[in-house]
Amino acid sequence: MIRVLLADDEPLLRAGARLLLNQAGDIDVVAEASDGAEAIDVVRRIPVDVALMDIRMPGTGGLAAVEEIAREVRVIMLTTFGDEAYVARALRAGAAGFLLKDTDPAQLIQAVRSAAAGEAVLSPRIAQQVIDRFRDADAADADNAARARRRIEALTGRELDVLVRVGRGLGNAEIAGELRLSNGTVKIHVSRILAKLGCANRVQAAILAHDAGILRG
Repeated sequence: MIRVLLADDEPLLRAGARLLLNQAGDIDVVAEASDGAEAIDVVRRIPVDVALMDIRMPGTGGLAAVEEIAREVRVIMLTTFGDEAYVARALRAGAAGFLLKDTDPAQLIQAVRSAAAGEAVLSPRIAQQVIDRFRDADAADADNAARARRRIEALTGRELDVLVRVGRGLGNAEIAGELRLSNGTVKIHVSRILAKLGCANRVQAAILAHDAGILRG
């Protein structure tokens, strides 16, 4: 079973999401929180695999919480149009992805499954706006690329090959096909890449690859 935490300040939204997810068969909503502080407390006390978290909540919001729990839990941020700047910050902080609050129920269930499997969850309807935010942030920070390049110096040549493909959004099977490796070998490489780079998940690694400039050309 995939153990899920729902963090949102709207009780009605939590109730609807709980009902939907618990009907999936392989998902169990084990806890709820009304703000980021409660979410952090829950994760410290209860085993959780995936957190669905509103990006804006009174008190401690989702951004503060994701920085605390992303290394232990796959965090999917729930957002609305106009929150692209917040989403960009959340992804850099370790969120596994983001969904719009009006996401189709079937897509929400699949997103939880994907996040639990270590895959990125990105709503295509606002993905480009988020990418634009990354580009704007990079332009404002001239040292960003240099810092990223220094971090990837720890990787082997093969790990760099894998990181480039993670940055392009490929899954393990696709990477294995391109590099003629087994799925298990790719999984090992990805785990080592995340450990060496200090990244919480594939999304953070992809952002770092983008920052370092190794996805160009």
